[in-house]
Amino acid sequence: MVQPRDILCETPSQTAGPYVHIGCIPSFAGLGDIYPEDLGRSPISEGATGARITIRGAVLDGTGTPLRDAMLESWQPDAAGRFAGMAGADPHVSGFCRFAADKDSGEFTLTTVKPGPVALRDGRMQAPHIALWIVARGINIGLQTRIYFEDEDNGGDPLLSRIEPRDRAETLIARRTGDGRYRFDIRLQGAGETVFLDI
Repeated sequence: MVQPRDILCETPSQTAGPYVHIGCIPSFAGLGDIYPEDLGRSPISEGATGARITIRGAVLDGTGTPLRDAMLESWQPDAAGRFAGMAGADPHVSGFCRFAADKDSGEFTLTTVKPGPVALRDGRMQAPHIALWIVARGINIGLQTRIYFEDEDNGGDPLLSRIEPRDRAETLIARRTGDGRYRFDIRLQGAGETVFLDI
């Protein structure tokens, strides 16, 4: 007897692209008037407290070429280290953002507030960070990573301290390029490959 798996072929819905923008951020894909605005357009709204920052970067393949169809989602706490829904959390910080690389340059931009340190249940503190999920054509399972900041005390962070060899942790550090501006490139493979998390 022929089983369905023997006759069915892979379809575009089983990959991360090229249709991911149409389904997730239709305005970016040029399909206006579907929603008032795309879900996750910004992680903050007017009135959010904390230092405003802008992170720019690119998702780079093994040759160093930017992926121009990459889509990213970010999740972060507010400036006090509280996530949306927690007691005392800033009501103007949803913490969630969905954004894409520019189709011409391959660069992405995230404008938000700098997150605060996050307390774990056991009392340890995580250094300020932003969690990222990355998809693009050819990435069939979304990649998880984090952005930390070079001008913060990252020494005691429970995740960074577990990365071996130690210099690999540097791939998760955003470099300051100016007042409130940072650079964070994501390398999918090769020299300086970004640390990805299996969560």
